[in-house]
Amino acid sequence: MDCPKPETEFEKILLAHGSGGSLTGKLIRDIFIKSFNNDLLNKEHDGAVFNINGYKLAFTTDSFVVNPIFFPGGNIGELAVYGTVNDLSMCGAKPLFLSASFIIEEGFEILTLQQIAVSMKTAADRCNVQIITGDTKVVEKGKGDKIFINTSGIGIVSDEVDISPSNIKAGDKIILSGTIADHGIAVLSERENLVFQSQIKSDTAPLNELVEVMLNASKNIHVLRDPTRGGLAASLNEIASKSAAGILIHQEKIRIKKEVKAACEIFGLDPLYIANEGKLICFAAPEDADNLLNVMRDHPLGKDSEIIGEVINEYKGKVILKTSIGTKRILDLHTVEQLPRIC
Repeated sequence: MDCPKPETEFEKILLAHGSGGSLTGKLIRDIFIKSFNNDLLNKEHDGAVFNINGYKLAFTTDSFVVNPIFFPGGNIGELAVYGTVNDLSMCGAKPLFLSASFIIEEGFEILTLQQIAVSMKTAADRCNVQIITGDTKVVEKGKGDKIFINTSGIGIVSDEVDISPSNIKAGDKIILSGTIADHGIAVLSERENLVFQSQIKSDTAPLNELVEVMLNASKNIHVLRDPTRGGLAASLNEIASKSAAGILIHQEKIRIKKEVKAACEIFGLDPLYIANEGKLICFAAPEDADNLLNVMRDHPLGKDSEIIGEVINEYKGKVILKTSIGTKRILDLHTVEQLPRIC
């Protein structure tokens, strides 16, 4: 069959197509959504939510190519488990089962592979999920980069839970569960052999327990999202675009560790665009926001939670940042890759 020419100015894939920024979104829309076009995929959620024989299920998949494969606070194996568990959690699902597939470069150390497998088992036990199927492929030396991992997951969603950008309403409060940019800067510091006075560790963690507590506390949670690739800015832009809502966030409310902020200043990086692996964004009805905030702060993974903004009637489809000096600017998506292979 004839293959239509894609509507893009690029003839080849760039690193920036995998950054979670504007080129990633364009690639997904112009190639994959147009090719696979169906109602579940077109929602552009962290996973697909569907009904089978009376059960409401969530299904998701993710691939991990982080470099280096071991970094302060984690490694590629536990990152793969937590990342997929978190994507299911952002659908409002209770994660149940995972698959794990490995693409391994010839010459990779068996002991290192065993360390990764053990860390994945430990992570799965922490999340109360099982890894029940998978696949292994080996490529010639020089044809890969140590190891890549793909994980898919399935979970069950309660009937009363409905997490979707289409549910957003003006006045909704936006809660961020903690500090941002920890993961990206931790990976960068290991990659570049950088030493800081206080070691920066990845925030890699499973969010399923925190989400369960939140869903028990409120029936008015409209959207959940973990700001991974492209960071907080990319996730907020995706939600604003999909919901056609305006989003206003307050810079002074966004928490950044001082050592992370210092590292970003040294390298000219914007922490709003740097990946996180153990944080979530929650959009909730204003009447539930304060209670949700307190519940989140009572959980170890939400102790630094803060209400950072709200949904507004103006600037539909845009994210507006109110700076610490009171000015406002549009928080656009980046078209370049700040930190490649961060997850």
